[in-house]
Amino acid sequence: MLRRDTKPVLIVPGYGMNSFIFGYHPRGNSFEAALVAAGLEVWLVDLRAQGESKRTGGTDDFGLADLALTDLKAAVDGVLERTETGAESVSIIGASLGATLMFAYAALAQNARAGALVSLGGPVRWVKIHPLLRVAFASPTLAGLVRLRGTRALAKAVLPHVLRHTPWLLSIYINPEHIDVANIDELVKTVEDPNRFVNRQIAEWVGRRDLVLRGQNLSHAITTIDVPLLCVVANADGIVPRETAEFSYTHVASSDKSLLEVGTAEMRLAHADMFISEHAQDVVFAPIRDWLLSR
Repeated sequence: MLRRDTKPVLIVPGYGMNSFIFGYHPRGNSFEAALVAAGLEVWLVDLRAQGESKRTGGTDDFGLADLALTDLKAAVDGVLERTETGAESVSIIGASLGATLMFAYAALAQNARAGALVSLGGPVRWVKIHPLLRVAFASPTLAGLVRLRGTRALAKAVLPHVLRHTPWLLSIYINPEHIDVANIDELVKTVEDPNRFVNRQIAEWVGRRDLVLRGQNLSHAITTIDVPLLCVVANADGIVPRETAEFSYTHVASSDKSLLEVGTAEMRLAHADMFISEHAQDVVFAPIRDWLLSR
């Protein structure tokens, strides 16, 4: 039953993905289902070029500012127009790059209506960068030239082989020990083709370490954020290492902020393990649920 004393929750997907994975889990309740079961009103969003979003004109020449300050702003406004809670602000959960967009919205959008923020491995300043990521985004020019197509089909064909024979290749993103290969066909439904213009912007961001959106340095801008923040970091995240993921926690102005590190020496959790591993329900979904209910 809906708890009307809570804020609606909006979950924002990250780089090269859509919102499918938040409504699906290979074993047990999905992230969405876990929150709904607690009485929270949950919304999933697909921004432009993601999932179920529909293109009506325009081009693929867009960037992170467009996603945060136009698309995400429209999504938040849409949720608050439709919510049954009566709330005047939204609790936003951002996964990976989705958290970056969340912070950009909260810090830079006019009349932002974010009431609480949850970052799942979200980068703002690249305090530490994995060498493979640095190589992948070494050239902004090259990153902006390469148009990627068929990423989902490629993932569907390649992932089972990699997981069985060379799982170390994926270790910075997922821990193969926690993934059931039998569910690959479903898991890859969350994969989207990355946008080359966004890739170029990410390469520039990695090179300078700070993300500049419409002339404003996001690393500085988040110091104005004063709403509650839960920052979740995985102990074996190679995509967004802890030093990078916890930057937001140490720099937002909010007096109500918490840092949650998930994983142990025996249970190493990588980037995507926070929402698709067999341990996600207990170590990620449950504490986020409890944190949201208390705000």
